[in-house]
Amino acid sequence: MLLLEHIFRTYYVGDEIVHALDDATLHVRPKEFVAICGPSGSGKTTLMNVMGCLDTPDSGRYILDGVNIAECTDKELSLIRSEKIGFVFQQFNLLTSMSALENVELPLIYQKCSQKERIERAKAALDRVGLGNRMQHRPSQLSGGQQQRVAIARALASDSRVILADEPTGNLDSKSGNDIMNLLHRLSEQEYTIVLITHNDDIARQSQRTVYVRDGRLFNTAEEAGIA
Repeated sequence: MLLLEHIFRTYYVGDEIVHALDDATLHVRPKEFVAICGPSGSGKTTLMNVMGCLDTPDSGRYILDGVNIAECTDKELSLIRSEKIGFVFQQFNLLTSMSALENVELPLIYQKCSQKERIERAKAALDRVGLGNRMQHRPSQLSGGQQQRVAIARALASDSRVILADEPTGNLDSKSGNDIMNLLHRLSEQEYTIVLITHNDDIARQSQRTVYVRDGRLFNTAEEAGIA
């Protein structure tokens, strides 16, 4: 589903060169649940941005669901982000003035869905995450865990099969965090490919497979990465 080979990404901070990704290679199979774990500044966020087509590598090859991303135009990349990838962030990124239903509907406008289809897909997604009885609630009326479920429903409603989750439990208490992880597991068991970014090794261990990042390089174990 996701194939990254020999990815390099370099930034310049003043006169300093930062190798955010240094020959990174990663294969993620369909319906696999993979955690990307590493400390702040290790390169894991840059890796997620490349996987989410939010950033372009300096070199290397990225194939997403059979599509060579390097060959895509800006318009094609926008469609890929809209239709193939669902994003879930630590901060939820919900609009406070909108209901849960309206928040889930919003990205579907860019897919040019009719209002009827938007509502049907949004309701179905909220039902899947257990919020069928909270559709008209605004974010301020929902707990942190419920807000994150709305964010996951928003990703599901786009009908993508890849979910990129950046620290999805970072703002939650342990119970709500476990609930979110259990939900992601259920989605992976169904039809979704999930890549989760975290600095928390306990969270990472709940995935099917963990890849560790240090200084822009990928490792199969924490010991190899030197962060055990």
